Amino acid sequence: MEPMTKTPATRPTATRADVARHAGVSSAVVSYVVNNGPRPVAPATRERVLAAIAALGYRPNAAARALRLGSAEMIGLVIPDNRNPFINELAHAVEVAAAARGHVMVLANSDGSAAIEEAQLRNLAARQVDGLLLISVGATVDPAALASLEVPVVLLDRGSGTEGFGSVGTDLYAGAVAGVEHLLGHGHQNIGLAIGVASDGRLDGRERGFRDALAAASLPPGPVVRAAFTRDGGYRAGRQLLAGGRPTAVFASSDMQAVGMLHAFHEAGVRVPDDIAVVSFDGSPEAEFCWPPLTTLAQPVAAMAEAAVDALLGGPSAEPRHHAFDAQLVIRRSCGCA
Repeated sequence: MEPMTKTPATRPTATRADVARHAGVSSAVVSYVVNNGPRPVAPATRERVLAAIAALGYRPNAAARALRLGSAEMIGLVIPDNRNPFINELAHAVEVAAAARGHVMVLANSDGSAAIEEAQLRNLAARQVDGLLLISVGATVDPAALASLEVPVVLLDRGSGTEGFGSVGTDLYAGAVAGVEHLLGHGHQNIGLAIGVASDGRLDGRERGFRDALAAASLPPGPVVRAAFTRDGGYRAGRQLLAGGRPTAVFASSDMQAVGMLHAFHEAGVRVPDDIAVVSFDGSPEAEFCWPPLTTLAQPVAAMAEAAVDALLGGPSAEPRHHAFDAQLVIRRSCGCA
């Protein structure tokens, strides 16, 4: 006869009442501590409750809480690629802003695919999030498709508004004008552009600003190279600019493109800013720590994230509108400033 094996005893799940007995308080006080309200709890009592929670391994039932409150206290954020430092920084700022409002953020990547983006949105909506923030892969979105999700949606990192939806972004046009005017102030008259490819064929606000700033100075646009908003895209753009009548300065539509261009220029023995000056757009952390450090139009990431979360959680009475922020010119060495 085979010996009987002893099955380890399973520790019973602690309840709120167990925590209350262990801490010597009422169940209501435990609820106030766990939910941070609605009534205040004395610091000493709060410490006893937290110690009891830790000792008993108590875990509040999130599903039950969601049913009771009518809210999952959770928002979804769909982004094109969290390997992009600017997008990653913006996502982190959204998480911080959501946490400050008592919500958890769930992140999903679309990997630059419109089809995956739609699937991620529907997946998060099916999980009953309180709302969705979307940094779309496309220059335009389908309002009917977003409305069919049946949850609030706010568009983030948008250059312009979409009727029926709240949106948050930076004034790309004004930022590009400021960047090009700064290069003009250094005496450059042959200024090129590295810009991403618009999915709908329309000119990006940064390209319009680039062209209009040069036209206002009675100058023709320099060479325009279209490349992905990535380091590799910038590297390829840099090689093209060097091969086709090199400009004396270039405005890059993203920091990642500019970082790639710096690598291409260095390989070719072209000095920045002595031989070619560079101004970029975004204000990501890499702009400060590459060499030379990039002069860039910095987007106000924290303010954008807070505005987006506020628009999403403002309730049904919140009127959808587009909130456009100004980019700030951060001067470093790549433009020729000492």
